[in-house]
Parts: sequence; C-alpha cells; structure tokens
Amino acid sequence: MAYISVRGFNHYYEWITASEIPEPSGKPVMVFVHGWGGSARYWESTARAIADTFDCLLYDLRGFGRSSQQGQTPDLLLPLKSGTAEDLSYELTSYAEDLAGLLDGLGLQRIYLNTHSMGASVAVYFLNRFAERVERAILTCYGIFEYDEKAFNAFYRFGGYVVKFRPRWLYGLPMMDRLFMKRFLYRPLSRDISRAFLEDFLLADYDAALGTIFTCVSKEAAEIMPQEFARIAIPTLMISGDRDIIIPAELGQRAASLNDRITFVSIPNTAHFPMLEDPSTYLQHLRKFLNPTVSAASNPALHT
Repeated sequence: MAYISVRGFNHYYEWITASEIPEPSGKPVMVFVHGWGGSARYWESTARAIADTFDCLLYDLRGFGRSSQQGQTPDLLLPLKSGTAEDLSYELTSYAEDLAGLLDGLGLQRIYLNTHSMGASVAVYFLNRFAERVERAILTCYGIFEYDEKAFNAFYRFGGYVVKFRPRWLYGLPMMDRLFMKRFLYRPLSRDISRAFLEDFLLADYDAALGTIFTCVSKEAAEIMPQEFARIAIPTLMISGDRDIIIPAELGQRAASLNDRITFVSIPNTAHFPMLEDPSTYLQHLRKFLNPTVSAASNPALHT
C-alpha cells in the first residue's frame, strides 16, 4: 500500500502501468477520480485497459476508501491525519485543492483526467482553477441540475439516514451487495466488484460521506455549476449512461450544451457505471477522444 500526505491527510494512491511496475514509466499520465462512497478500486479495469498508452494514477478521495480513518489498516506506521488536516472542509473546491496537492507531492505537472460522478464535480472545479495542468478531461455520469427545495430536503434526510445507519454486518448478508448496487446499474456486475462497492460504502468516514452529500447536491451547486461548465477551456468528453437514474443523461447533455469545448456521448443500456457495464463501448469513446493528442511514446513534459 502506498500513502502520501496531502494537506496533512494521508491519501492512498497506486500506479497501474503496462510493465506492472508501480511507478510512472514516462508515458502520459492519466489520473482517475472516483465518485461518492466509492474508491479507486472500480477504476482498475479501465486503467489496465489503457496502460499501453498511459501511466495510470489512481487514488482514494479524502475520507473514502483507503484514505478514510475506518479504512486504515492497523499496521500502517503513519497517522491518518497530521498538521492542519482537521481544518479541511468537504467543499468540492477543497477536494480540487487536494488533487493539486497530490500532483505536487508526486511531481506531476501536466496530466489527463478521468473522473466519475462526485469525482467529476471535483474535476470541474479543478479544470477551472488549474487549467494549465490538464491536457484533456473525461467526466463520466455527471451534469447540472435545477434547485428544488422540497426534493433537496428529502434527499438530505434520506442521505443522512443512509450514512448514519451502516452496520458492518450488512457486508456478511447474502446478496446484500447486489441489492445495494441495484439502483446504480442497468447491467449486473460480478459479485467481487459489487462486494467491493458495498465494503467501500460501509468504510467511508461519516463526516466525509455526509459533508459531500450537502456540497454536491445543494442550492449553491445548482447555481454555480452552470457557470463552471461554461468556463471550461480544456477539451472535455462527457459520458453518460442512458439508463442512469442517479444522474440522468439529459443532465449531462444540458451541461455539455453550455460549452463548445465539451463533447457529449450517451452509452445505451448502461446506468451509473458505464465503464463497468459496457467497458468496450466506453473504451471506444475514450480512445477516439484521446487519440488525436496522445502518443504512446515517452513524454517528459508531463513531469516536473
């Protein structure tokens, strides 16, 4: 396991490369950012599929996966938190600062970015604050929504209940993983992947899980995100699943319509995880978008 202190908080990260050596080889670097309640684990298959062209950096967001207090293993020598980590907020801009700090800590100057759901919302802020650090970006299953006070308040109540009541024994119940993932999928995933999703959700820090619910789905986000999408100056691909009920495809299409730098595609018969439900189609769109600018040759300009 590899950890790095970013802004006083230990973040888990890993490299996936064609040589299987856990360090960058000199190829262009693609950084993957996961969504709410998850971890970088679900990006592994996508990263391995493009490791012929990219050195892939996966990491777990602060408070989630292996970057959570509950996710720490007892044999880790470093404390989870140090310095000013206690002062960090759960605002999306704060997570964008985390990403910048991670790149600084690993000596990465310019990257490609592939993100999903809440990770895509973090990416939008990152693109507009650190544009010089990104070559191209992919936003998967994200978009803009309109504020509805009644619906938002109901969502907060439900989300608070779900985050608060997460007994660990749920992980041991037969078929609980399939039941947990049912709302997110149109096509079922393997049991190993579904169980990993459930485990990540159960291990997420309470404060991070609840705090990001309030910052991702808020009146402020509904008002600000259209402006943020309109400001993006980096060539960006938005990918939605046409059966997604978490973030419907029309929300992604609405965001893409605000900016001619954004290309929108919808993958048929997939929901909130098109990269896992139909990986071949997802990779086809990915490569088509990236091929004009990417060479498998070494590109030292991507590193400091």
